[in-house]
Amino acid sequence: MTTQPQGSKYGVHRTIEPKGVLPQPAKVINNDMDILYDNEILCEVNTLNIDSASFTQIKEQAKGDLEEIKKIIMGIVNQFGKHKNPVTGSGGMFVGTVAKIGDDLKDRIDLKEGDKIASLVSLSLTPLFIEEILEIRENTDQVDIKGKAILFESGIYAKLPEDIPEKLALAVLDVAGAPAQTAKLVKPGDTVLIIGAAGKSGLLCSYEAKRRAGVTGKVIGVKHSPRGIELLEEAPFVDEIIEGSAVDAVDLLEKVEKATDGKLCDVVINCVNVPDCEMGSILPCKEGGDVYFFSMATSFTKAALGAEGVGKDINMIVGNGYTKGHADISLELMRESEFVRKEFEKRYL
Repeated sequence: MTTQPQGSKYGVHRTIEPKGVLPQPAKVINNDMDILYDNEILCEVNTLNIDSASFTQIKEQAKGDLEEIKKIIMGIVNQFGKHKNPVTGSGGMFVGTVAKIGDDLKDRIDLKEGDKIASLVSLSLTPLFIEEILEIRENTDQVDIKGKAILFESGIYAKLPEDIPEKLALAVLDVAGAPAQTAKLVKPGDTVLIIGAAGKSGLLCSYEAKRRAGVTGKVIGVKHSPRGIELLEEAPFVDEIIEGSAVDAVDLLEKVEKATDGKLCDVVINCVNVPDCEMGSILPCKEGGDVYFFSMATSFTKAALGAEGVGKDINMIVGNGYTKGHADISLELMRESEFVRKEFEKRYL
């Protein structure tokens, strides 16, 4: 019987360059799928959900050409052993089928070979091998592939639910941290500003924010595209809509001041996928309030120094995609809200 090599809980054994660092900050990791360490899970991958900020950057670099997008994605994975966009630093997640479980994990996890799962850790740290890119769905940031990936012992995942279609579940789980963090931040009676409220994460956050703020609270959605504004006008959980952009921070502040009678917002959630929205998120927040930067396009240097520069004493939260129970919370929203479910079905099915 062949003995599998022992691996680090956090996947450091896969790091090639620089040696000894964790897989996420590492530049290059080992994506050799013929080697399975005793605490790894090998998955057959069928779909990638590329992080929104990353996919937007790749599309711009490729000038919208689908074949060029394929080349860029393949190039990243071939060069680095993972899909970590060298411009945005972000990745995404995958859906696949468990192919093999390391000997040391078999009796310690609730998975078996053949289970369909979604990874809940970033592709920016996940060993990934792409044999072929089958389809690019540029409007949903999803890429169908033939390939393999490794989950480390510390990696989190979700079994795909039977009552939600696979591609729909993938879209929701990709941003599961956003509504779950919203649930922790928003209190009854809060005024909540959602920047990018008509997007994938924005819509989920808007719904969850209204659930938590209740009838005494207020959810304000920000969007600049006509289609986005039209969608928010139909959403039963958005109380007020602001047509604007967080890139123009002063203009957005003035509009929020008008919408709140100068009181500003208890919680601001940034869900957009473009840079330079830090001050547009900070200025509309009350003193002592919370700003949650879910967007991976955020510069946390700009946010920290920008808040200091305008004398804002606020709590700024890094867009950690994980919080306890986030997969269950986000999937439950799809079951609860007919409006959100129908909109996601239009986009992803």
